[in-house]
Amino acid sequence: MPRRKRIVKREVPADPKFGSVQVASFINGLLRRGKRSVAERMFYGAFDIIQTKSKSDPLETFTKAMKNVAPVVEVKSRRVGGATYQVPVEVNPSRRQALAVRWIINYSRARGEKTMAEKLAGEMIAAAKGEGNSVKKRDDTHKMAEANKAFAHFRW
Repeated sequence: MPRRKRIVKREVPADPKFGSVQVASFINGLLRRGKRSVAERMFYGAFDIIQTKSKSDPLETFTKAMKNVAPVVEVKSRRVGGATYQVPVEVNPSRRQALAVRWIINYSRARGEKTMAEKLAGEMIAAAKGEGNSVKKRDDTHKMAEANKAFAHFRW
């Protein structure tokens, strides 16, 4: 963290197909070795699969999945008097979205389907329904924060 200047957050330009900043940041999270066209092909392929499988608007499914996965509270380690406490803190909206993107992508990669587009589509459909590993991760994070509510007074 710099001591002098405030860090200016760079704005992500909206994606060309849907005009959504959230979609663009998700595609950025999918990127591997700078191959944007590959990441876009995977993402839009997943949208096509969602369209055929669930017969619903893929953008709506994606938004619902992101909302279901995004955590509200998390725990941060805080050292007080030689002891380390897990202190529950509210999650910043930009971090909330970043965590949701990261969790959906990581748990998609761990799925058993053949192509990455199928894996992404499966995880997004499951997350939109409130199921899947990414939603379980969010629930575990919330449970951890709930269990450590007693240390909330150490919040800084």
